[in-house]
Amino acid sequence: MIGWRLLLTRPADEAAALGSFLAGQGIFSSSLPLLDIMPIAATDTMRQVIQTLEKFCAIIVVSKPAARIGVELLKRFRPAPPAVKWFSVGAATAQILQSHGLDVSFPAEGDDSEALLELSRLREAIAPPDARVLILRGEGGRELLAERLRELGASVEYLELYRRAMPIYPPQVLPQRIQAERLNGLVVSSGQGFEHLHQLAGDAWPQLARLPLFVPSPRVAELALAAGAKTVVDCRGASAAALLTALREQPVPVF
Repeated sequence: MIGWRLLLTRPADEAAALGSFLAGQGIFSSSLPLLDIMPIAATDTMRQVIQTLEKFCAIIVVSKPAARIGVELLKRFRPAPPAVKWFSVGAATAQILQSHGLDVSFPAEGDDSEALLELSRLREAIAPPDARVLILRGEGGRELLAERLRELGASVEYLELYRRAMPIYPPQVLPQRIQAERLNGLVVSSGQGFEHLHQLAGDAWPQLARLPLFVPSPRVAELALAAGAKTVVDCRGASAAALLTALREQPVPVF
């Protein structure tokens, strides 16, 4: 455990929180955010959806940014929290929603789409004929969740609340950071985060691909393996606890 030296690639505030948690476990980390979260300006469509949430059998919030922006829209367009069933992919996202007085269900183990789909309360919520589900998310992402919900008989709509952009860095910043700080593991929290990592690595990717790469789900693991990553560890979630468990189970590489 103590030997890990990790590169964190989450948005800046999330990377800072994760880095602080890891430091408390004696794990060194270095932050190089590869996702900038850019909220989408509220539109009439957003307002109409927020004001008619009761037409949905279930509302699923897939990320902390979606939860934060969603709560702000509720405060803006709803005088009181709507009486609908809320679900989140993980506990951290649920906590943001719960702070607004919402009753949120989430998987006790595993904070990914697969774990959420096994949740009995979600299955019950979408059991009625013509069940409608609303997913709060950023632009793109988690198509598997919608596909599986449709297979279970629900219709699915999206409310996209933010865009993800890649920060601008000087050339070679990624391999230089890894070499200068003797990093021996990479952590990404989404498929787009991995794509940005791969892009930023450029010609250095064959060397960086030998480092253990910690990912949040089988889908992201498939992306990484297809791109040539040699050791991909599926943490079955993007939480700090999920990462810590994976670190404990994975031997520290020796180079």
